[in-house]
Amino acid sequence: MSRIAAVFQKPGHKALIPYLTVGYPSLQTTLETVPLLAASGCDLIELGIPFSDPLADGTTIQKASYHALKQGITPELCLETAHKLKSKVDVPMVFMTYFNPVFSYGLDKFCRVCAKSGIGGLIIPDLPPEEGKELEKISLQHGLDLVYLLAPTSTDERIQIVTKRSRGFIYLVSITGVTGSRARLPRELESFVTRVRQRSRLPLCVGFGISNPDEAKRVARVADGVIVGSRLIQLLEEKDGIGKVHSLIRDMREALNSIANNKN
Repeated sequence: MSRIAAVFQKPGHKALIPYLTVGYPSLQTTLETVPLLAASGCDLIELGIPFSDPLADGTTIQKASYHALKQGITPELCLETAHKLKSKVDVPMVFMTYFNPVFSYGLDKFCRVCAKSGIGGLIIPDLPPEEGKELEKISLQHGLDLVYLLAPTSTDERIQIVTKRSRGFIYLVSITGVTGSRARLPRELESFVTRVRQRSRLPLCVGFGISNPDEAKRVARVADGVIVGSRLIQLLEEKDGIGKVHSLIRDMREALNSIANNKN
């Protein structure tokens, strides 16, 4: 069993998964924030590798990627950062990136260095399972979980394919669109999660648009994990950003624990 899969083995426990863009607003901020997230009750941490054309990301994460790239953040620096964090956190880390940086680095080399750097899995939004077999094989050889995504518009055929090929968990995109904080989550969220649940035994984690404890609680009632990203990026831009991130994560953890304890 992989470290990622082990996260979901605790009965009733709901996983809290934050996302940060490596190097935004600074590399030092990443190095300080990730251990704090792990100590605040997060179960898994997504580290975003900045990319020049992040098609799945909304304006908040696009801006973060743009500024990180301007500051010289590269895949190599992201790998070095993960290696530094490896000894400071006791929860799995995954890279969220796009296929081009991985391909340019070299599939086998990238996966090999990821494994040495403490990375446990990869999330690549622009890699469909129809084109992912080579990376699936290589990542498996290096002990990495390759996580695929599903959207509310996914057909039953696509759901069937992803449930067979994803490892660790399945990333459910809550909306049709890009990442970003929103006023509310779609009404159809529960039916979407249920539709996938009927076809898969893998843990289901929901991301895109989750920005507060109430939304996290709603998601946790039907899913196994909650992913929050854009709101954390926004908070890091503010004064005492790391403190505000800590406060939000603490409140979200309490909200998820209340679900596990059958409260509200």
